Amino acid sequence: MKNFYKELQKLLKEGNPQYKIEQFKSFYELFKKGELDFSPSEEIKVFKQPCFKGHCKIVDAHEVPMRKKLHTKEGMGTLLHAIAHIEFSAIDLALDACYRFQNLPPEYYEDWMEVADDEVRHFEMLTTLLKEYDVNYGDYPVHQGLFDASMKTLEFIPRMALIPRYMEANGLDANQVLIEKLKSMPKTEKVIETLEVILDEEVEHVKKGDYWYKYGCSKKENFSCDYFKIVRSVYPNSFRQHKKINEKARLAAGFSEEELNTMKNF
Repeated sequence: MKNFYKELQKLLKEGNPQYKIEQFKSFYELFKKGELDFSPSEEIKVFKQPCFKGHCKIVDAHEVPMRKKLHTKEGMGTLLHAIAHIEFSAIDLALDACYRFQNLPPEYYEDWMEVADDEVRHFEMLTTLLKEYDVNYGDYPVHQGLFDASMKTLEFIPRMALIPRYMEANGLDANQVLIEKLKSMPKTEKVIETLEVILDEEVEHVKKGDYWYKYGCSKKENFSCDYFKIVRSVYPNSFRQHKKINEKARLAAGFSEEELNTMKNF
């Protein structure tokens, strides 16, 4: 019987998108059938580089091609490539959440494997759409911001706070703004439809992160679960950029009115 954590480590190292997705789908079937061994790993690896290093050219975030001139084929291709990269990175974020944090309730692994499955589907939707703009994943440079964030949060509570509850929640805001912008442009129906599916399902991802963040906090004695303090300990300038908050989505994902008001006043 294959070991859950050892198989996850192999998946996390695989950088070829086609192979990674094929391997994940087979692995997920074994998981759903209960045909995996959950014996803990002796060593949990800290990854030095993202899996996509061999497939994409990695540059500083400021050097990634600007997503502008969306009315042009090239502009839309650049935008969709950037979003596809976020979704590909998100596959590993979900898998790493399963790999790194062991001996948690079975529901935890069910949640994050389900998230990984969603992210795979999102990535496939976007790469299919990219072909209509004559673009393949890997054609444009990318940054490794999400990977770096995951490797900066190697403990459970900070990980749940920073990745799903901060970075993915920011995506709820950005996605809604982008959808509204695209609605004023011609021939964007397919893109909008794809983004709306992603937005709807990402709410559930953030909600899962919210649940497990609060679960982790509930298990810690004499531990102050100050969400804003935890996030800003990693990214000191966090929350200052929030001008348009998708309040409906964030409230559905577990944020409180008090938290949203705090965000508005940073």
